[in-house]
Amino acid sequence: MIRNIKLGREVDRSDNKKERMAQMLRIAFGQSKMVRRPVSGFLHVVVYIGFVIINIEVLEIIVDGLTGSHRIFAPFLGGFYDFLIFTFEILAFLVLVSVVIFWLRRNVMNIKRFMMGELKGWPKNDANYILYFEVVLMSLFLTMNATDFILQTRGVEGYAHAGEIYGSFPISGFIVPLFEGMADSTLIIVERAAWWLHIVGILIFLNYLYWSKHLHILLAFPNVYLAKLTPQGKFTNMDAVTKEVKLMMDPNADPFAAPDPSAEEGEPESLGAQDIFDLNQVQLLNAYTCTECGRCTSECPANITGKKLSPRAIMMKTRDRLEEVGAVINKEGEWKDDGKTLLNDHITTEELWACTTCNACVEACPIGIDPLSIIMEMRRYLVLENSAAPNELNITMGNIENNGAPWPYNQMDRLNWANE
Repeated sequence: MIRNIKLGREVDRSDNKKERMAQMLRIAFGQSKMVRRPVSGFLHVVVYIGFVIINIEVLEIIVDGLTGSHRIFAPFLGGFYDFLIFTFEILAFLVLVSVVIFWLRRNVMNIKRFMMGELKGWPKNDANYILYFEVVLMSLFLTMNATDFILQTRGVEGYAHAGEIYGSFPISGFIVPLFEGMADSTLIIVERAAWWLHIVGILIFLNYLYWSKHLHILLAFPNVYLAKLTPQGKFTNMDAVTKEVKLMMDPNADPFAAPDPSAEEGEPESLGAQDIFDLNQVQLLNAYTCTECGRCTSECPANITGKKLSPRAIMMKTRDRLEEVGAVINKEGEWKDDGKTLLNDHITTEELWACTTCNACVEACPIGIDPLSIIMEMRRYLVLENSAAPNELNITMGNIENNGAPWPYNQMDRLNWANE
C-alpha cells in the first residue's frame, strides 16, 4: 500500500507542524466534523469511543490468556476496576445499539447516499460485514463477562478471589439467567469459547481492515495531518504554466534565447493528470482513506441536480485504479503499461465537467479528503494536453483572449455601458 501511494508525485506537507497537529487532533481524534450531522455523528462517536476504551479490557483479556491469570488488573486498581468494567459494559451496549441503527440506516431506511450505484456489490457488503463483526465482538464480550460473573460467584477454581467479585456487570447481568442453569464445566467451556472467539475475531478484523473501507481507522490521522491548510477556494498554480505566462508578460524576455545549459533536462512534466502517476501522494492517500460515507456526494450540487458526478465515486475509482496498477506490479515485478488510464477507463469527462468547483465535497468530508483536487488535475490535462475543453468554455476563453472579456463584444465597445 505504501509502495502504491509512492507511485504518485512527491508533495511537501512538512510546513506548519503545530497547525497540522492541531488539525489532526481536532478533526481525526476529536471527530469535530463528524458531529455536524448530529444523528450519524453521535452514533459514530459512540462506536469510536466504545472501541477505543473497550480495548483497555481487551489488553487485560490478552494478558490473562497469555499468563493464565484472571482479571490481572483488578488487584492493582481496587474499586476503580469495578468502575472501569461498568463503563466498558455500558459502552459495549451503546456500541451494539449504534451498530444496529447503522445497519437499519444502510439497509432498511433507504437513505439516498447509501443507495447509489457506486455502493452496489462489494462496497455495500463490506460495510455490512464490519457491522456484523462489531455485533459479534460485543456479544462475545458480554457473554464472556456474564459467564465469568457466575463462575466467580460459585467460587470455581481459577475464577475465585477470596469471596470477592471482581468487576461490575450492569449489562451482562441481564443475560446471566441464560447461563445459571449450566454446570460449572459447561460454563467454563462457554466462557473459554467466548474468549477464544473474541480474540480470533479481533485478529481477523485487523487483517481484514486493509481490504476494507474501514482502513480509515488507521489512515484518517495521517490523512488529516497532511491535508492542505490553504483556503479551500485557493487553487495551486502549475510551475510550467506560470513560467510560460511570466515569459509572455516580461517585455525583456527573449523567447528565442538558447536554454540554460546548466538546467537539468528531463522528461517534460505532464500538465494535469491522466493517470494515478500524475497525482500527488497525498491525493493517493486520500483514495485509500475514503470511508465511502457519501457525505461529499450528498452535499454536491451537481449530484443533487441529477448529474453523473459523485465525489465519493471519484475517490473509489481512483483507489480501484491504484489497486489495478499495484496488481500489475505484483505480477510483473515492475510497472508495465496495461493500456488503461484513470481518465476515460475509470473516470469519464462527463463526471469531470459536471463539477462546479464549489468545494462542498471538501468541506463535507469528516476526514479531510479532497476529491476536487483530483477533478481539477484531470480537467487541466484535458484542457492543456488534449485541448478538450467543452465548447462553451472554449468560446469563453477565446472571447477573453480576443476581446478581454468573456462576452463577444468588440474591444471598442467595452465601455459603452457607462454612457448612460
